[in-house]
Amino acid sequence: MTSNIYLLEIAIFVLGFFSVNLDLAACANFSEVFELNWAPHHIISEGDQIKLTLDNISGCGFESKKKYLFGQASVQIKLIQGDSAGTVTAFYMSSEGTNHDELDFEFLGNVSGEPYLVQTNIYVNGTGNREQRHALWFDPTLDFHTYSFFWNRHCIVFLVDRIPIRVFTNKEENGVLFPRNQAMSIRGSVWNADDWATQGGRVKTNWTHALFVSTFRSFNIDACELLPETDDILAQCGKLSRFWWDKPAFDGLNRHRSHQLKWVRRRHLVYDYRLL
Repeated sequence: MTSNIYLLEIAIFVLGFFSVNLDLAACANFSEVFELNWAPHHIISEGDQIKLTLDNISGCGFESKKKYLFGQASVQIKLIQGDSAGTVTAFYMSSEGTNHDELDFEFLGNVSGEPYLVQTNIYVNGTGNREQRHALWFDPTLDFHTYSFFWNRHCIVFLVDRIPIRVFTNKEENGVLFPRNQAMSIRGSVWNADDWATQGGRVKTNWTHALFVSTFRSFNIDACELLPETDDILAQCGKLSRFWWDKPAFDGLNRHRSHQLKWVRRRHLVYDYRLL
């Protein structure tokens, strides 16, 4: 009975997540939108899928050719199967420089049979240390799941299969910095982080299990694109009511989304920097 209730909760949360349709137009061609900026020989293109591989020589990564301020970006990922301890697969957004802004999904490899953890983080003006960790409610190595950033002047929402797992609200009036002045590119990577990724670095990467492979597909970007001929990003992307994400409905979570977030925190939150 308990398991049936649990599954019913998931079904209720998935249905009707958005009060407004947020389906995004998929990127037509990976090479048109992204470039391979780290160890391209470790990245394999197979039809509509991009496979990022890691061995004891190198990881790899890609980056969007353009930068964005506000909107939504998502991708479907199937994570490394089997013993992935020590590895990290990342889907993230980042600006440039020491004082950069950054939004992170980092999937921390696990010992076979243990749950995969997803770590989210937010950097503002070069400062992070805002980690949260969640255990996923499914096996992310068996099939593709969708991971998304939603970002406007009011809040940042991290979503897994359209379910919000984290919200970072703009509290600048209380002296808390919020990333709203730097355009960010969209990136993905796989690398070795066995000094911290699994059980605090106690479990190291077992290279006899290489090649480690994470597969990306179905990139969707609906965001304000920074045009190269302008430096005034706020004039271009910061105008009120110009885009759908500026509508009042997206100033924060509605009642249904708030219930979703509470469900995730109650059942799947492992670590929150604010609770130290």
